[in-house]
Amino acid sequence: MITTPPRPPKPKPANPILHAVTTWFSALPPELLGTIHKFTTLQELLGTAPKRWVTYRPVILLPSGTFSGPWSSIFNLSFPSSHRDNLCAAIVASISKKEGKGSLTHLAINSGIPLHRHEDEDAENILRTPSGLVTLYGDFGPALSPDQVPGLQDFKDAFWVCTKQNGISQTWAPRYTMFSRGNVKEKARLLDFHSPSQVEGRRRSREVLKGDVAVDLYAGIGYFVFSYAALGMRVYGWEINGWSVEGLRRGAGLNGWGVRAVKEDEEWVVNKEEDERIVLFEEDNRKAEERLQILSEREKERVRHVNLGLLPTSEGSWDMALRILHSDGWLHVHENVGVNDVDSRKVEIEGMFRSWLKKAKDEREVKVEHVEFVKTFAPGVWHCVFDVYIYYK
Repeated sequence: MITTPPRPPKPKPANPILHAVTTWFSALPPELLGTIHKFTTLQELLGTAPKRWVTYRPVILLPSGTFSGPWSSIFNLSFPSSHRDNLCAAIVASISKKEGKGSLTHLAINSGIPLHRHEDEDAENILRTPSGLVTLYGDFGPALSPDQVPGLQDFKDAFWVCTKQNGISQTWAPRYTMFSRGNVKEKARLLDFHSPSQVEGRRRSREVLKGDVAVDLYAGIGYFVFSYAALGMRVYGWEINGWSVEGLRRGAGLNGWGVRAVKEDEEWVVNKEEDERIVLFEEDNRKAEERLQILSEREKERVRHVNLGLLPTSEGSWDMALRILHSDGWLHVHENVGVNDVDSRKVEIEGMFRSWLKKAKDEREVKVEHVEFVKTFAPGVWHCVFDVYIYYK
């Protein structure tokens, strides 16, 4: 019997970043190499170079902490900027070639969204400004103050990126607006929330959903707003960050949905024309209940979802959200919770909503129907969504 020897394993394709670093390093002038060798070696640089990246056309984002350690001698002010630019250009070109995305043009180092503003550690970063983003290559737009109210020219001058998740397009300006990649799972869950695969009480056909209403008190660039809009629902949202409002407006256009943006103190008249799938209020969401008072009683009864997507907690708007939900439906409460505290927090949440219903002499019942673990926020801490179901017996 003749046996065939096993085939040797296929060599793994070279990491494009390591390839770019090696090529760049070999092309440096001898005098500059001599200076670099006083601090580090090619082997050390390759060993600490990033191995992963994320692309949002046309930008490449490298992980937080990239180019630290031995790279500090390369990315300091005394190192010739032309050679740093050559390195970044080589990385962009190498990744573009690997991914077949020739339109990639920009490079930056990603960072988590700080809870407080860098210039004032006691002030909350209410706008969720991505102040930790490190731009490396390409024009990301002017460096504007987070307190500056953007205008039409600012939007025109900004650098915008796009992505598509679950078939839905989104766009944002990374220098001024956050983007949470990990929310893709929760977006998909909302899209599937009323499908036949879900529990009996949730099942609603697409035709029925087209008559339903959703409210998002923390709309952002449309993370969850767009999931509801894709189901055919009419959506009312609130957002105080002008950059996020513009991102949502542009994103809605990419998806073919009409959107009406209402400024603070601007008079709003209900217009249920088909081209206004989304109505977005650029103001504090504490005005939401008052704004929605002009809806007809029938429209108020059709509110099925109220999304509360603020971290680390959205507790400050829970009682108002309950009043906005006039009939049976769901409040989607987002919180950062210790993994060992989820069950007790579930009981607390039910108790809080039950007490508000009792105080208002409201006959509806409350049940935390499900807890979704979206993503880890820190060791032992999860970003959770508590689906609070409000219903009549």
